[in-house]
Amino acid sequence: MPVSAKAKSVQSKIPDAFGIYVHWPFCAAKCPYCDFNSHVRHVPVDQKEFAQAFCREIETVAARTPGREVESIFFGGGTPSLMEVTTIKSILDCIAVNWDISDDVEITLEANPTSAEADRFQGYAKAGVNRLSLGVQALNDKDLQSLGRLHSVKEALGALAMARDIFPRNSLDLIYAHPGQTLDQWQDELGQALALGISHISPYQLTIEAGTPFAALHAKGKLHCPPSALALDMFETTRTMCDAAGLVTYEVSNHARPGDESRHNLVYWRYCEYAGIGPSAHGRLKNAAGRWATETERHPETWRQMVEENGSGIIADNLLTPDEAADEYLLMALRLAEGLDLARHEKIRGKALPETRYQPLIENGFLELDNTGYLSATNKGRPLLNTLIAKLAD
Repeated sequence: MPVSAKAKSVQSKIPDAFGIYVHWPFCAAKCPYCDFNSHVRHVPVDQKEFAQAFCREIETVAARTPGREVESIFFGGGTPSLMEVTTIKSILDCIAVNWDISDDVEITLEANPTSAEADRFQGYAKAGVNRLSLGVQALNDKDLQSLGRLHSVKEALGALAMARDIFPRNSLDLIYAHPGQTLDQWQDELGQALALGISHISPYQLTIEAGTPFAALHAKGKLHCPPSALALDMFETTRTMCDAAGLVTYEVSNHARPGDESRHNLVYWRYCEYAGIGPSAHGRLKNAAGRWATETERHPETWRQMVEENGSGIIADNLLTPDEAADEYLLMALRLAEGLDLARHEKIRGKALPETRYQPLIENGFLELDNTGYLSATNKGRPLLNTLIAKLAD
């Protein structure tokens, strides 16, 4: 059986890590490609009332997860940088009251780089945020406009400079393979981003999501993304350029200097335990019976009312079967360069993954198995990840 001794991520692979995801569902505008649970409100949101609801749901979830130590907290959305500093602080204070907090906890906040939101960066840092994920998305104003973004390149670069002065760790998001983009243009844009000296970058290929304005335009033949062969070239170029710049490809769409990987996202990809707080938040919680999949109400005001009445907005709370949990672990772990721990997969599932499922994929160069029992996708296999997962899963 072929064996590889490839290097693993420097982050310790602890399956018992515990994270908290907090979803802020509001945006200043809805991007035409976005299918996330985000809402535009034309009157100011009562942040004090929402903060109280977040804290109430935190208390409820904490009661079923005693003894956990929080390794990471992630404010996602929506646009969390629309949150007032006092809102962030009250949520973090509530988390600290209800769980033990690791001495080196990672606290990430997603932010848009508009000038108004950047003005709050210093306050977020004082509240406890120590990692900022900046949604730059493009480094030219024409593409920013076509993607529905409200900031300019000048604002983005200014916000990034401010973030680097304030936060110990920062990340930058970009979107590629959008309408009209060429390979040369993407190489130039990614080169600009890498030259900024950022230690973590997340370049995502634009996908046409059902129910979005982009999907409607695409269906009418009014929006054309680059052909799949060109998109694949962009994907391979991204990995090559990031690796050459010292930002190791540790996950399909994430690249970091060793030690600067997103610890919160590793909680997901390593199939650890995490609490989902806020409208539409998903969680994976464990007890003696097994692993539970939780989901909360999507509509913000309905969620808040449910929390006020019931202590949480949870609308789904399902005990996963061993096969379901093992398939979820497979789906997440194969995204990582380090891959899937076959021994852990066997422990979750209750039986070993049949060698007949992965051996042919190894022989054909799509997967590799290292000498510690980790099964991972090769550079050849990574663009075909969904197909590989389907062949391996039950």
